[in-house]
Amino acid sequence: MKFATVLTSSLLVGSARAFVPRATGLMSTRMMSAVAATDFSTPISEGSAIPDITWKTRSRIESSDENPFDWKDLSTSDLFKGKRIALFSLPGAFTPTCSSTHLPGYEAAYEEMKNLGVDEVYCLSVNDAFVMRQWGLSQGLEEDKTVGSLGFKKVKLLPDGAALFTRGMGMSSTWTENRGFGERSWRYSAVIDDCKVEKLFIEPGFIQDSDPDPFEVSDAGTMMNYLKSK
Repeated sequence: MKFATVLTSSLLVGSARAFVPRATGLMSTRMMSAVAATDFSTPISEGSAIPDITWKTRSRIESSDENPFDWKDLSTSDLFKGKRIALFSLPGAFTPTCSSTHLPGYEAAYEEMKNLGVDEVYCLSVNDAFVMRQWGLSQGLEEDKTVGSLGFKKVKLLPDGAALFTRGMGMSSTWTENRGFGERSWRYSAVIDDCKVEKLFIEPGFIQDSDPDPFEVSDAGTMMNYLKSK
């Protein structure tokens, strides 16, 4: 009887605890934005080395499958070392400004940028590799069907699915309350020369949960003007 009484009491206490809110285990969207702002939202400075991360990419293989790719890990050095890169980063694939203007502008200027001393043009977003490919296809980008390629012939779409590069650049921005995006990249562009930031164009008003999505200085035209000045 004594054991049964103790067991019953334990069950009752456990059941009661199930209805007690665990305040310490929850973080509001405002608190999450504050954490992001504190840890990952101080932009990198010109002259600094870019984040050294592992990129989870999809490399084309010999296959007739509708998604003829396999996983391939690349380092930041694989993508940037010994190269001068025009990089632009945006809040999300398939979103309005990114799709109507930002990516199309760089795609149209790709050849001219390369003639101005750029080895490659990268578009970055906090999306996974599958989303980035489908976005590129929907944008009419021409696929590079060579075995071993990472996607498209002109602008290369880089998936930063876990936001590791974005955080390292100090460009993490949460649009949780405003748009339901969660963590994404603030809109910016940069020239990266041999893994170091040569020039950085950050859209104004960089805050967490921003209502406006400014598009004033990270566009292809501003990048072209800078490259022509060098």
